[in-house]
Amino acid sequence: MSKTKRNRYSAEFKAKVAREALKEEATIAEIATRFSIHPNQVSDWKKQAVEGLADIFTGKTGRKDIAHEAQIKELHAKIDSAYSGTGFFRTGLRSMSHERRKEKVEPEHPGLSISCQCELLQISRSSWYYEAQGESEENLALMRLIDEQFLKTPCYGARQMARYLRRQGYRVNRKRVQRLMQKMGLMAIYQKPKTSKPHPAHKIYPYLLGGIEIKAPDDVWCADVTYIPMRKGFLYLVAVMDWYSRKVLSWRLSNTLDADFCVEALKEALAKYGKPAIFNTDQGCQFTSFEFTQTLKDAEVKISMDSKGRWMDNVMIERLWRSLKYECVYLYAFETGSEARKSIEEWIRHYNEERPHSSLDDRTPHEAYWKLPKAGYPVKLAA
Repeated sequence: MSKTKRNRYSAEFKAKVAREALKEEATIAEIATRFSIHPNQVSDWKKQAVEGLADIFTGKTGRKDIAHEAQIKELHAKIDSAYSGTGFFRTGLRSMSHERRKEKVEPEHPGLSISCQCELLQISRSSWYYEAQGESEENLALMRLIDEQFLKTPCYGARQMARYLRRQGYRVNRKRVQRLMQKMGLMAIYQKPKTSKPHPAHKIYPYLLGGIEIKAPDDVWCADVTYIPMRKGFLYLVAVMDWYSRKVLSWRLSNTLDADFCVEALKEALAKYGKPAIFNTDQGCQFTSFEFTQTLKDAEVKISMDSKGRWMDNVMIERLWRSLKYECVYLYAFETGSEARKSIEEWIRHYNEERPHSSLDDRTPHEAYWKLPKAGYPVKLAA
């Protein structure tokens, strides 16, 4: 492995890790273990690779040196203010987690050593060098149990879920369960002051579905993200659904919980099916991101986001997740992303084209979306 005493990795090594992450055949935990690096580095290098590819085609690579010089000057200005007792580091670090501070360290920064960056970020140098392992076998088993129980009782928060797990014989506390639920993207859906945690820099759009009647396909689309357990680690699945017909219009799997795979699913749905009048989501940072909302604006689609206490608006897609997991995901222990994609693709095809819904007058989502008559019943033969 191309690694120096100061934990600096070569560009070739980073590219190799990023390629593995971009394949999305393995989970982030598996890739981190395989290359003996921290999972956060895998996620960061994957993101940098995607952004770098975009720069190649937009012609921005030639301006990187100028931008980098400006960044260094800005950073030195912040350092001066930090040592004078005022400025970003004194005020901004109070609300930043220890893990987030570690992510801010740039090992190959040309102007600042790792020791200096750690001092400014108020973390110990040894804690930055520490390479955490992926989730343990026990934690992965707990995440599977939490996921199954959450589908049955989505009102369970971390405290109630911890009580449930202790009754099953597991010695866990609330903080451990809370961390695992956050990693899985699970949040209790009972009515409370704040049901989701949007990115503080992202705009939140108003809820537009109050009092309206959805009468036809493409009146409203919605999207949501769920956790998919694997034999070693986990993936994330996003789906775009037509509200009226329940048809899954597009979906994507990813080994990182970012906005990119959500934007890809949205663009595929728009390309295949046109556009809805309204697109509704929760206030998750994937859906409030600039890339996601700008894609909807470019298509001239009205953006709607669930407001406080509006968890009922997500019930239809939550039912989709419940059916998918009990009828497909939990029956198999997927080893690779390819296995998961193949099985999920087949299940969604069955759901869309072969599975009738009583709420659709026994039509399938495919029939309801395209306004086709439901398939006839076999003719009863005379005796």
